[in-house]
Amino acid sequence: MNTTWLRLSSISAVATVLFAGACNKPSEPEKTAEPAPTQAEQKAPEAAPASDEIKLGQTMPYSGPASAYGTIGKLQAAYFKMVNEEGGINGKKIKLISLDDSYSPPKAVEQTRKLVEEDQVVAVVQPLGTATNSATQKYLNSKKVPQLFVSSGATKWGDPQKFPYTIGFNPSYHLEGRIYAKHILENSPKAKIAVLYQNDDYGKDLLSAVKEGLGDKAKQIVAEASYEASDPTVDSQIVTLKGSKADTFICIATPKFAAQAVRKVHDSGWKPKNFYLNNVGASVGAVLVPAGLDKAKGLMSVQYYTDTNDTDPAYKPAIDKFKAFMAKYYPEGDINDGSNSYAYIAAQTIVQVLKQCNGDFSSENIMKQAASLKDFKPDLLLPGITINTSASDFFLFDAMQIARFDGKNWAREGSIIKID
Repeated sequence: MNTTWLRLSSISAVATVLFAGACNKPSEPEKTAEPAPTQAEQKAPEAAPASDEIKLGQTMPYSGPASAYGTIGKLQAAYFKMVNEEGGINGKKIKLISLDDSYSPPKAVEQTRKLVEEDQVVAVVQPLGTATNSATQKYLNSKKVPQLFVSSGATKWGDPQKFPYTIGFNPSYHLEGRIYAKHILENSPKAKIAVLYQNDDYGKDLLSAVKEGLGDKAKQIVAEASYEASDPTVDSQIVTLKGSKADTFICIATPKFAAQAVRKVHDSGWKPKNFYLNNVGASVGAVLVPAGLDKAKGLMSVQYYTDTNDTDPAYKPAIDKFKAFMAKYYPEGDINDGSNSYAYIAAQTIVQVLKQCNGDFSSENIMKQAASLKDFKPDLLLPGITINTSASDFFLFDAMQIARFDGKNWAREGSIIKID
């Protein structure tokens, strides 16, 4: 029989889920002191132990303010289960150990240490969050355990000289912010801009990119308001930004707060001409439905993969394949949640790296193959966008496309925008 494991751990309780047999841009302080590695920890794992499995680790916010992203880990466990049922990778089964970090940097450090020192994983895959991964980055690099395809767009994940064992997955926040700036300059050059952002590396990184892209027009940002991931709502920030009389609003927020912002902007009577919602907070199922689809009409974001509501016949085969996977392996998942589409393409990319390993699943070779992707195209990526990496370039994507929400679906506008 083929077996994939998923273990979910929370602050208050620990639960282990065993899968066996038949079967879509923090509550703790952003900067967290990292434990100094011991002498034993500084030694790199020389090779994966002889085994019939490839042991991967992961931390996810299954609880806490970013718990909407927990579906990413659940889908990926289901995807690896499918791969195992189809024969695995070079005859080996993928074992995923996915632990709850509650979107808390100290908890992420604790869980990551467990994965490395007790579970002895060969790589930590798709760990989510900028602040949480910032807290574990030096530790994983000191252990020479790949921090593989971080679920965050922070630019710090693309520094192979300083952190050769860390590589991001998402298009960088630098790329996304520059695209918003370019779109504003081309379509609303006299815009008065207001920005809501999460007060951590994630929010600051994207905001900085917007300002960089605006250049000397950055003074047209007339109001900024930040929020903490532990805040209950962003209602007061929206009221403050509305008072600036800005006609363009950029919302840099994770799903919970993005939904609140969409709803409050509408309910407060603020009607910005341009409303940009960052990609990580633009899920139809997790953000726009809770906010109210009627309240989200006209919003803009960026896309690099399609969603399940796309009516373009060109995407039908890929969407049908994704839907069939969801129906069989993750039926409890929301087919309209963009985080599941995202998790699907990330899982396909992880599997591609493992296939390229050709049976050598040492941490060193896994990282080498992650930095050797050539024109790889997961099923749901948009035409003209492929994944490429090299030893000197850890950014997977260099292009995205503006999309506008029509009340039901995201409709792409114009052509792919590439930022060098």
